[in-house]
Order: sequence, then C-alpha cells, then structure tokens
Amino acid sequence: MAVYKRTYKGYSGALTAAWSRFLILPRYSFGRLFQSKFLVLFLMACFFYPAGCAVFIYLSHNLSFLRVLNVQAANLLEINANFFYIYCTVQATMAYLLTALVGPGLVSPDLVNNALPLYFCRPFSRSEYVAGKMSVLIYLLSLITWIPGLILFLMQSSLAGRSWIFANWWIAEAIVVGSLVWIGVLSLIAMAMSAWVKWRIAAGALILGVIFVGAGFGRALNAVMRIRGGAMLDLAQDSFTIWSALFRLPGAGQDIDTLDAVNAIAAACLICLWLLFKKVRPFEVVK
Repeated sequence: MAVYKRTYKGYSGALTAAWSRFLILPRYSFGRLFQSKFLVLFLMACFFYPAGCAVFIYLSHNLSFLRVLNVQAANLLEINANFFYIYCTVQATMAYLLTALVGPGLVSPDLVNNALPLYFCRPFSRSEYVAGKMSVLIYLLSLITWIPGLILFLMQSSLAGRSWIFANWWIAEAIVVGSLVWIGVLSLIAMAMSAWVKWRIAAGALILGVIFVGAGFGRALNAVMRIRGGAMLDLAQDSFTIWSALFRLPGAGQDIDTLDAVNAIAAACLICLWLLFKKVRPFEVVK
C-alpha cells in the first residue's frame, strides 16, 4: 500500500487479554510437535502402564475370592500408598524420556533464527515467553503423570468405598504434589539446555545426562569424602526422597533427609532459571 494514499489505519479490533497472550506459544508449538509420528507413538506408549494399573485395580475388586483361597494373592492385590508410589516412579521415567524428546525444540529454534527480538518488540515479556514455552512441557508431562494418577485414585475410591477415601485422601495430594515437583525440575532443565545448546541432538543428550552425571558425581563424592551429602546432586534421588515422604514410606529414601532434598531441588530450579533468563533476551552480544 502506497504511503501517499494515507489509507492506512491502525488495528481497531478486539485485543487479546494480557494474561492469556502467552498461550499463543504452546498453540503453535503443539501443532509442530504433533507432526512427528514417533512423538505421537511414544506419547501413546506412556499410557500403557496406567492402563495396566487400571486393569489391576479392577481385578483386585472383582477377584475377591482369591483373598480367601490364597493369602499371598491377597497381599498382591492390595492397593495402597506403595502401589501409587511405584506408579509415580514408572511414569516419572516416561516423563524424563518425553522431556528429552520435546524439550530441545522449544527455545533453540528461536535462538538459531534470531526470533527473540521479534517476540520482545511486541507487548510480550520474558516471563510470558518462558511461561508459554514451559507450558508445553507442563501440559504433556501432566497428561502422563498426575492426571492418570488421579483417575486411578478415583477409580480405586469408587470401588473401595467412602471408608477408603477418608483413610487415604492424602494419597491424591501426594500424587499431584510429587508429580508437579518432578515436572517443574524437568521443564526447567529442558528449557535451560534448549537455550544454551542450539543443536537439538546435543541438547537432548544433555537433558538425559544431567540426571546421570549428577548421580555418578554424587556417589563419587560420597565415596571420596566419606559423606552422604553427595546424594543431593542426584535430582532423581532427591525427588524419590520427597515422594517417599509424601507417600509416608520412610524406607524408600534413606540416603538424604527430606529437607535437604527439597533444598537441592529448589537450588537446581533457581540455577536453571538464572541460565534461562541470561540467554532469553531481546538482544545478543557478539564478540
């Protein structure tokens, strides 16, 4: 349009609410992610174990005659906190692998193509950018962790009756809180690695390596220094310790205290946030 015609007018339509502007990022990210058939197949595979748990819960209430005929079968079919703890452990592993697949492609394409100035020249803050990108992982990981866990809890509650609900309501809280802690750690690690490593394969390898390297270094530190604090570097062990406290299973996490595990998780999250906001900015200094 020629400028001299003076027919240009500014946009006068309805504006998107400021609080929901970050949602445009996951909308386009999901469209790009679900074009990968391998990712869709892996996401479907993440529901196999919850489906097996649902069948197990159903059978435990419909094969009650086994409790009379065989005491060992009765113990096997018991649905308690340990059952949901094992569920969270299995699904946490699947969430870890899913993060390695999805995480590297969240921030690195914007950095490679110098797209961040285009985001931040609009009314779009760094916090909204990070929240929009992180919401992709939070949604996907929630879909395979605490959401099926709550469905299993409700299924068990409906079959076991009100007495079981009143006695075990804290299990639902443990499922949600424990899963959200793990989701937060994985999301921040993935975002930080995606921001600092532009090669997607290398970023995915680093996301997988952070947990293993921390665990190995922590064990080596314990062996050399003859201490137990090295286990704090193992983020998986820290999460398991928190889960054992939430599910009231003290024998599941004996290497470190729950408070030390919480502090280690909080420190890891703060470090990842610092690395992320140091890289996500509307300009780049080239030396």
